Amino acid sequence: MAIIRSIRHFVWGEVPATKTERRLLLKIDWFILSYCCLMYFSNYLDRSNVSNAYVSGMREELHMYGTQFNQINTIFTCGYIVGMIPNNLMLQVVPPRIWFPSMQIVWGVLTFWQVPFTCHTTSAVTNVQQIYAIRFFQGIAESSTFVGTHYILGSWYKPGELGKRSGIFTSSGLIGTLFSGVLQAAVYTHLNGVAGRSGWRWLFIIDGIITMPIALYGFLMFPDVPTTTKAFYLSEEERLLSCERLESEKDKDINHGHLSWGLVRRILGRWRWYACSLLFAVSGETESFGSNNLMGQWLKAIGGFTVPQIDYYPSGMTAFAIVSTLVCATWTDATKSRARWPVLVYMAISGIVASICILVWSSPIGLKFFAYYLAGATYAGQATTFAWANQICADDHQERAVVLASMNMWNNVVNAWWPLVFYPATDAPRFTKGMWAMIGTCIATLLVTWLVWYLERREKRDKARHEREEAEEKGSRKSRDVDEKSVKSQAVSSRRSHESA
Repeated sequence: MAIIRSIRHFVWGEVPATKTERRLLLKIDWFILSYCCLMYFSNYLDRSNVSNAYVSGMREELHMYGTQFNQINTIFTCGYIVGMIPNNLMLQVVPPRIWFPSMQIVWGVLTFWQVPFTCHTTSAVTNVQQIYAIRFFQGIAESSTFVGTHYILGSWYKPGELGKRSGIFTSSGLIGTLFSGVLQAAVYTHLNGVAGRSGWRWLFIIDGIITMPIALYGFLMFPDVPTTTKAFYLSEEERLLSCERLESEKDKDINHGHLSWGLVRRILGRWRWYACSLLFAVSGETESFGSNNLMGQWLKAIGGFTVPQIDYYPSGMTAFAIVSTLVCATWTDATKSRARWPVLVYMAISGIVASICILVWSSPIGLKFFAYYLAGATYAGQATTFAWANQICADDHQERAVVLASMNMWNNVVNAWWPLVFYPATDAPRFTKGMWAMIGTCIATLLVTWLVWYLERREKRDKARHEREEAEEKGSRKSRDVDEKSVKSQAVSSRRSHESA
């Protein structure tokens, strides 16, 4: 029984103290994670579909050339950057159960615009410039999902519960990537040319059909945050407990309210915004293997592989990314210190090894397959990095919202031009510049990880010293009060003795 409890603690975190808390945790796990994971799944499915469509007929049909594929991703990223912080701040004003599904409907409608309206009309998209416009506005809408969900997770869960939930959420996006490759291969095989539509256009139709019901589910079932939830499936006792169990956590701020200009002063006056933003701006670029579909472009460029194979084979990288994310997130929650930095070390080393294997071009093709699959480990730091930031900013919920959004925003600022410089489609299949850039990025990730670890440790040490000094001052003040009372008491006793004499 003790072994079972230990395994359960490792896999799912601390066992709730009461039956009521166990029931509460089960409910929020189901309704928060189910919606957020489905939303992120459809989000990443849409992003990955563009990459898969490019190698499955879109390039030829839209007469794309040069770096236009990279430009599509860059324009999407620009929209993503524009929407990042406004979307997260809107969660302070508009209930998340309204905002999240609304943004999902927006990007779902835009997805449908990439296909013909009927089999008898010309396509809604006839050239790459129209794709540019659609992807920009999709980027604005889709930017609500990732950092918004990390903000919600940090609002409901304790530090010992947060890592693995972040890992499950992040993995749902990777599952979207994995499913996209399988879906594109199946669509190309069975639907290409049906009703006068290309296979890659059918992919977007299916994507939109998947997205809409998930948005409806969010409108009906998402519970907002603990202090404002009106979810019908939570009893009044459970609503109160959802706040109380977080208030028991030291330095945890669970308030959810109006914005003020004091927020800007707090953010710019602390190290957290600068260091956390720098951390993900750098470490997020280690995901370039997958985000730019380098393996798919490599397979297409060297030849000898069918379209379904080009869609299927990169799924191995995504599968390893999912396993790495879940294992690392679970492990960091299980450690007593909730240390997140070892995961960043693991992913950086994996990225360096993979890059070296690909740079040695004379190496066998099997080693290159191994290298691309190993590169999936670079996704492992995504969940733990945001869980780390949630912990660092736990004492200020508004700062936490901005820091989480800024981390992803600055990563996307870099990502807007990074692929154009280091991973242009014209560099396939070798991507020599990109591999050297990856090695440099991984080394920089190690350095910035140490910086954040040092600053967090210093802040905790300073806070502990301040609390100790306050306790000593309080004790000293209490001692002086006692001494003063003792002196007064002695004076009164002396006066009474004198009067009696």
